[in-house]
Amino acid sequence: MNDLTKPPSPRPRRRRCSLCGVCLGTAFLALLVSAFVHLFFPPPRPHHRAPSPRFAVIIDAGSTGTRAHVFATGADGRPDLARSAVMRVSPGLSSFAGEPARAGESLRPLVDFAMEKVGGAGSAAATEVRLMATAGLRLQEWRVQEAILSSCRDVLRASGFRFEDSWAEVIPGSDEGIYAWVAANYALGTLGGDPHKTIGIIELGGASAQLTFVSDELLPSELSRNFTFGETTYTLYSNSFLNFGQNAAHESFHEILRSRDSSKNGTLVDPCAPKGYSRIKEVISTSSSISRSKLEDQFVDSGDGDFTKCRSSSLALLKKGNEECRYQQCQLGPNFVPELRGHFLATENFYFTSKFFGLKQSSSLSDFVLAGKQLCNKDLSTLRQKYPNQSDGDFSRYCFSSAYIVSLLHDSLGVPLDDQRIEYSNQVGDTQIEWALGAFISNIKGAIVEPRGARRSAHKSRSLLAVLLGVFLVGGALWLARWRKPKTKIIYDLEKGRYIITRIS
Repeated sequence: MNDLTKPPSPRPRRRRCSLCGVCLGTAFLALLVSAFVHLFFPPPRPHHRAPSPRFAVIIDAGSTGTRAHVFATGADGRPDLARSAVMRVSPGLSSFAGEPARAGESLRPLVDFAMEKVGGAGSAAATEVRLMATAGLRLQEWRVQEAILSSCRDVLRASGFRFEDSWAEVIPGSDEGIYAWVAANYALGTLGGDPHKTIGIIELGGASAQLTFVSDELLPSELSRNFTFGETTYTLYSNSFLNFGQNAAHESFHEILRSRDSSKNGTLVDPCAPKGYSRIKEVISTSSSISRSKLEDQFVDSGDGDFTKCRSSSLALLKKGNEECRYQQCQLGPNFVPELRGHFLATENFYFTSKFFGLKQSSSLSDFVLAGKQLCNKDLSTLRQKYPNQSDGDFSRYCFSSAYIVSLLHDSLGVPLDDQRIEYSNQVGDTQIEWALGAFISNIKGAIVEPRGARRSAHKSRSLLAVLLGVFLVGGALWLARWRKPKTKIIYDLEKGRYIITRIS
């Protein structure tokens, strides 16, 4: 006898699959809506980092004076250079070598100035103050340096600003050069971009000269520095040439004249001073060959007015110490300098000298030669008539400076006389290029580059989300195509003893 009992219908399994599909479809739809909202209406980015301080004070303790730079930041943490301010006092901290305890008192006018600019004691408490001393103090013995810095720390500690003892220091000359390079390239808008599109910087200060630029040459480790800004790392040649600053070099030049026995009856014949120029200078003699009872000699600098001789004497000064060279070749004394490639900005006394002669920013060194000859080879009375507002000392200083610059850049570093890759200026646009600005930018560079990085990160996140959304859409379409079946009806055939599935039109 046939068993007419119906076997289990497949319908429940189909219902379970349909239920599964509904759940998956609902989840997919929720994910799709969420992704759409996040992609086109992203939530505001939370700020986990503490906001940057509104102000920062950097005290530049140079060889001839001390400057307080007050820098401001905008709401986005980037420098607001329109609100920066500076005040200078003289003499420099190195002048207190004999009385280091008095050095700190020289900072009080600068502290008062900075306090006013930041808006009083309330803002000052959240404002960092840093003292960075340069070549003037680098020339002093360590004991003298520390005594002067200790006096300054006492004043800054009680100033009402944020201060730590380690923030008052003598910085290496290479750091000074890098900070100036940072300032110049930030002002140009090249910082963070292609290294080969950056500009190099040459500074001619009072006691030292600095040179910093991107170099592709294999550099000695002690002369190679890496600086990272954003996602770009720059390999820099950075070196400081102590005693090669304009004032120190001029003084050393007179020492060379004396050592060559260029004196006659107490008169020094100076090729770097115009004819008719004379200057009485007291010299303390330390030579054992001179009678110990004779401690002072009177010298009169007599101008010879010869630019060519001044230039050759300057070159001899720049070659001094060359015998101590530890490299395959040394261009400045015992110092190695790679080939100068690209464009450069020449600041400080480079600029002041070009300004005195009325030269253009992009002048060539041949312009300095011509201007120097016209100044050095004229007699003093003619120059006084032509430059009524200049002192006799200015004529001697700029005669030497013009020859020294040509000897430094052309005779020593190989810059062609007709080359116009060097611009002589202290500013880029409206921005004054000072190493203190570069130090400020270096201290807050995280705040400067983070917004760019955050924007790039957000862009990458949205791009990834868009890709995932596309994958889900394609996947969803395939899923729907697979599960979308025509409507059917299941009936049980008693004669055949099985289920029959028929389509419903």
